This record gives sequence, C-alpha cells and structure tokens, in this order.
Amino acid sequence: MIDPSKINIVAEKRLEENLEFRQFLKKHADCDKLDSQFLELHNELFADYDCCKCANCCKAYSIVLSNDNVEIISQYLGQSKEDFISENLEKSDFDENDYKIKIQPCIFLCDDGRCRIQAIKPSTCKDFPFTDQPDRLLSMLGIIDFAEECPVVFEILERLKKMYQFKF
Repeated sequence: MIDPSKINIVAEKRLEENLEFRQFLKKHADCDKLDSQFLELHNELFADYDCCKCANCCKAYSIVLSNDNVEIISQYLGQSKEDFISENLEKSDFDENDYKIKIQPCIFLCDDGRCRIQAIKPSTCKDFPFTDQPDRLLSMLGIIDFAEECPVVFEILERLKKMYQFKF
C-alpha cells in the first residue's frame, strides 16, 4: 500500500489513466459485478488498515453536518448548539439547513489521527470512502477523486485494473 504522505503525487500521475479506466468500465463492466468486486476489495483492504495512521480524508475534506448532527455533537462536547455553530461552522453551500466545518483539517482530528467524536461520528465520515456502497460505476469520478487522498481507494482501483486486464 502506498504511503499516505505520497498518495497525492502518485495518484495525480495516474489521473489520466484512472479516467480512461472509468470509461473502460462504463463500456465493459456489469454494474452488479463491479459493486461486488468493490465490496470484496473494500472489506479485504480495510480489514487490516488503520485509518488513524493516515487521516488524509480528515485533512482534505470538509464534512457537512445536518441539524441533528450538530445537536448530537454539541451535546457530546458539552457546548451549546449556538456556541458550537458560531465557533466552528458555517452554512452549507448545498442545503441551507446543513452546516459545514469552517476549517481544514477537521476540527475533530486529534494529533494522533484519531477522531475526537469517534463514538458519535456522522455517517458521512463513517461511510467514507463509500467503496462498499452500491452503484460504484455511477460514482467513479468521486472514487477517482478519493484515490488522491486515500491509499486504500487507490489500491482498490489498481486491483480492479488488474482484474479487468486494463491496459493504458
């Protein structure tokens, strides 16, 4: 597996190849079979991977929190909802009822890569990078983007290329 500190450089070099692979899959892959392959690789590779040693996703992406998330997190942290919002959040660009964290890396990321709110982490964080979800063919652009931050996603793509005997 690629060192998390080098993933951006390596993935950037493979961007064009990965985009071509996406096109290849659109023409040659069965959606259900591809989802099954993603799920199998996701389970295999994440079984032994300690995301806390990487935490690139927490450093690169800003999560969106629903009102319910904000309520639960502020309560968990012992803050009023209003104080938590004013100190840490701004309105989301996508939905006026949602919020996004103002800064990166994530305010919940500890120095050792752990999440300060692990026990109540929002599903967006728990489910990242979504490689165990259905309809992966429809979300290949997102997966290619995630491969620039997540060594496991990068490895999933590389293994899929071998499975499909993709040549660039």
